[in-house]
Amino acid sequence: MRESTTPPLARAALDRDGEARGRADFRVTFDGDTASRVILVQRGRVLLAEPAEGSAPELQFLRPTDLPAGTSDELRCYLGRTLAAPEAAGDAADGLPAGTPIEVRLLDEETALRVAPDARWVGLRAAVPLLGDRDAGLFTEALGIANWLETSAFCPRCGSPATIEQAGWARRCDREDVLLFPRTDPAVIVLVTDDDDRILLGSNALWEQHRFSLLAGFVEPGESLEAAVVREVGEEAGIAVDRVEYAGSQPWPFPASLMLGFTARVAGGSVAETATPDGVEILELRWFSRADLVSAMPEVSLPGDISIARWLLERWYGGPIPEPGSRATS
Repeated sequence: MRESTTPPLARAALDRDGEARGRADFRVTFDGDTASRVILVQRGRVLLAEPAEGSAPELQFLRPTDLPAGTSDELRCYLGRTLAAPEAAGDAADGLPAGTPIEVRLLDEETALRVAPDARWVGLRAAVPLLGDRDAGLFTEALGIANWLETSAFCPRCGSPATIEQAGWARRCDREDVLLFPRTDPAVIVLVTDDDDRILLGSNALWEQHRFSLLAGFVEPGESLEAAVVREVGEEAGIAVDRVEYAGSQPWPFPASLMLGFTARVAGGSVAETATPDGVEILELRWFSRADLVSAMPEVSLPGDISIARWLLERWYGGPIPEPGSRATS
C-alpha cells in the first residue's frame, strides 16, 4: 500500500499571522502596503487568473487599488502571509514573494461580473484538484470565513447587529459588547472494515441513487471523537466497532465543519453481514472488497476527489481507485 498523503483540503501553506489581526490600524496599513494582495469570492466561488497556455490554474491576486470603484469595504478578512514555497509546489509562477499579506473580499454578483466574466469564477470542488497547495489552502480558508461573515451579521444571543473586528476574524455585539468568533463543528467520518478487510459503505437518504460513501456524523456535546465513531456506526449500521484509530482531518467549509477521519474494525462477536441501515439517514449498506469496488464502479458513485472520504478510501485501496473503463491496479 502506498504511503498516506495529506487530505485534499488540508494542504494549507500559509502563515495565518494571528498577531496582526488585533492591530487597530490593520485595514489602513494593509490597503496602503504595495505588497498586499486580495483574492475575491462571490457566492462560494473564487476568481481565477486568466488562463495562460500550458500553465496550471491559479488564484487571481489583485492589489487593493485594483478593485473596482464602489466595491464594498465591509466583508473582508485577512487570511495571512505567504510562505516560501518549494519550486515544485506550483505556486511560484505568480511572483508572490514569501511574506505577502493576503485578504479575501466578498463581492455581490453584479460587481463580480464587472470584475471578470462568469467563466473565471470557480467553486471549491472544481478548483481545488487543479490548484497548488498554497492556493488550495487559501481558497478553503477564504470560503470558510466568508460563509461566517455573510451569515453572522447579528448577535446569536440577543439579535443585535454585530460589528466586524480583528481583521475579519471576530464580530462584536453592538448591544452586549461581547466578542463573537467563527464556529467550527467537528464531525467524524469512519472507514469501517471487517476481518476480511472489506469496507462498509452506505447510501444516504439525501443523495442521488447509487451514491455510496463512508459513515459519518457530528460529534455531540460531552462526547469524545472515538465515542462518536462507535455511536454513529451503531446508529446508522446497527453493528459494534472497536480498534478506532485516527487517520487525519481536513476542513469542510460547507459551511463550517471539520472532518475528522478514522478507521475502525467490526468488533469481536459482531457479524459484518448483520449491518442494517437505519432507514432514516442511511437507506442502503454494502460491503466491498477491493475487487468488488472496482467492478461496481459503473453502478456505484463514490465521493468526490476533494473529500476526506475519498482520501480514506484510497488509503485503504492502496492508490487511486480506477474509474470505469480503466484498468485496475490492485
